[in-house]
Amino acid sequence: MDTGIDLFVNNLSVERGLSANTIVAYSSDLRHFQNYLRESGISFWHEVSRGSVSGYIQQLGPSFSPRSRARRLAALRTFFKFLEKEGLVQSNPASLVHFPKLGPQLPKSLTSAAIESLLALPDTAKPLGQRDRAMFELLYACGLRVSELGGLQLSQIALEPGYLTVRGKGEKERLIPMGELAAESLKTYLQYGRLKLLKKGFIPEVFINARGEKLSRQGIWKIIKSSARKAGITTNITPHMLRHSFATHLLENGADLRSLQVMLGHSDIATTQIYTHVARERLKEIHRKYHPRP
Repeated sequence: MDTGIDLFVNNLSVERGLSANTIVAYSSDLRHFQNYLRESGISFWHEVSRGSVSGYIQQLGPSFSPRSRARRLAALRTFFKFLEKEGLVQSNPASLVHFPKLGPQLPKSLTSAAIESLLALPDTAKPLGQRDRAMFELLYACGLRVSELGGLQLSQIALEPGYLTVRGKGEKERLIPMGELAAESLKTYLQYGRLKLLKKGFIPEVFINARGEKLSRQGIWKIIKSSARKAGITTNITPHMLRHSFATHLLENGADLRSLQVMLGHSDIATTQIYTHVARERLKEIHRKYHPRP
């Protein structure tokens, strides 16, 4: 069974060129399923039946949301499709297992007041504070994914016109305006804070840590979580919530969906339309809170 997983993971990396995070997620899901099979007395992939897959998905329990269970099932379908293609199984036992019913999952965003609290927190008299302020400003002003922020290079910045050239999913490039405040924060960081943090000569990435090295995704995540706590934000914040806040606040203030789609880098406008539901829910919440007859 280990051989089948190893072949599949290698295919994801070499043939399909998926990201390291995606590959780790697939591998983890398959190892978990493999342990379940072994406990059920199944030692070979060709012994797995539709009932085996269905039983596994059902036993995941209440700690797994319907969306998480659906992701596990999707991983198994892809895996067995690969094994079938390689002639290691005769059919795909996961193909006939039904996906759990999924309710609409609305992106979670922060209020404008919470955003302002986060942006105001960094001590911009210090290099790390200048860096953090520039990061927060760009995440919110440009709607960047955390991977796009961490991978942002100096060559992708056009300070005077005020835009970024961002490489998103599938290495697709898009131009995003920064806005004056974000551009000013970034300029300050580049001219002062970043130069003081540099210790090992030239580094193409914009955002670096206290050791003068590229700042990792995990590092950005920790900085945002820690800063949110210090700013008194009780929401369980994630870097992606700043991207959601960017989209939601633009839409609430009159931006059109097509422009928002381009700035977010969505290939399908249906993905962008989820934010219209967020805006509607926000209006309902305001109505319930302030109307004298809720």
